[in-house]
Amino acid sequence: MSVSELETAEAQAAAAGGDAKRAYVQRIFSEIAPRYDLLNHLLSFNVDRAWRRKAIAALGWERAPRGVYVDLCAGTLDVSAELSRVSGFSGRIVGADFAEPMLRAGVGKAPAATVSPVVADAVDLPVADASMSGAIVAFGIRNVADLDRGLREVHRVLAPGARFVILEFTTPRSVAVRAAYHLYFHHVLPQIGALVSGHGTAYKYLPRSVANFPIEEALAERMRGAGFTDVNWKTLTLGVAAIHVGTKRGA
Repeated sequence: MSVSELETAEAQAAAAGGDAKRAYVQRIFSEIAPRYDLLNHLLSFNVDRAWRRKAIAALGWERAPRGVYVDLCAGTLDVSAELSRVSGFSGRIVGADFAEPMLRAGVGKAPAATVSPVVADAVDLPVADASMSGAIVAFGIRNVADLDRGLREVHRVLAPGARFVILEFTTPRSVAVRAAYHLYFHHVLPQIGALVSGHGTAYKYLPRSVANFPIEEALAERMRGAGFTDVNWKTLTLGVAAIHVGTKRGA
């Protein structure tokens, strides 16, 4: 088996989950951190910015504008920075990610007094019970090695009545859209990603991780299983992404 075939097999195994996934995800995102923002905007045709704004709007931060929020799998802190700039928001944001180079690449996007980067795994947050006014994760929940444990951990740190918002890729239901999506996602995107990032398999892992991730109804059910109530979702841009929202039951 060639080096390329071994790397592809590694990406496929990681996408399926488990211990191999945690180590692989931490390594590849650390390696692609310098070009991560550029590729996000390039590969999504810049639509990712609008998706993030919609996810932030669903967070309901107006309920506690001075509260503390956690940006899970925060990466280069795009969501944290965007939330910090929203008119009327005067709280603080904990940007948690276990790939330190990603957080380092996002330093300077928002005032240090507002956004605090923290190196932490999504399944083991260094945050007290019921201490967060809300939580959000954009394009990161599918990279958590143990999804159910990650959902339970977010539920643990949220205050009663607080919302959890998930923005994630999904698979379009339309046959025509799905065909075009698969062509781009599985063939065009990996080639562009490899060329720009210089990483051979990171952008092969992406479509595989989406293919292994629960569809909207299944993710909603997993959120309910972790204790969230009033769970709902909506799809974006012909069904290539979705926003899920759940609430921790009030006291």
